[in-house]
Amino acid sequence: MKPYFLLSLGLFLAVCSLWGDVFTFRADRMSGGRTSGKEITVLDGNAEVRSDNLLLRADRIELQGENNQFIDCSGNVWGWEEEKDIYFQTDRMRYDRKLKVARLEGNSSLEDKKNELVAKGRFIEYDDEAEITVFQISVRLFKDEMVCRSEYAIYHRTEKLLDLSGFPVVYKKSDEFRADRIRVDLETDDVTMEGSVSGSIKD
Repeated sequence: MKPYFLLSLGLFLAVCSLWGDVFTFRADRMSGGRTSGKEITVLDGNAEVRSDNLLLRADRIELQGENNQFIDCSGNVWGWEEEKDIYFQTDRMRYDRKLKVARLEGNSSLEDKKNELVAKGRFIEYDDEAEITVFQISVRLFKDEMVCRSEYAIYHRTEKLLDLSGFPVVYKKSDEFRADRIRVDLETDDVTMEGSVSGSIKD
């Protein structure tokens, strides 16, 4: 028989603190099992998890794997990467605490307040250590008076560069740019285009 538990939240938080990691959580209800190789903790209702610099909230959060390596969130998912001041919302998210990679699925958005960038898409993969974010499917990005649309985009946060492909188009005020591939310098708002370039510029 698999050992299942239903513990008081205060007790489990105390156990987590003994592992030496900055890791806390809370919810309306908690249950799970600790069978070796199948470790899982389920948080239901107003669930919240804080791990290192990341704060997560959702209707339901599952903690899986050894030392709670995987965090699976579903339903009204909201997150904040405190150190870099990055916010995100999504229908579902899976986070690998060891690799520090988050995958957002469904109606997803990410806001980088430091670089004044807001991005939306149906799939977002955020690599915290490499500071690279990949956006896919119905991608829209907003910065100041610039709007970018494409089916695929890579955001290089350290370099402040945005690479667009998959029918990309960039609108800057009244100007419009289209090409096979477009690179945007988010610091200068300069646009570089390659392949089947077209556009319109209004004086």
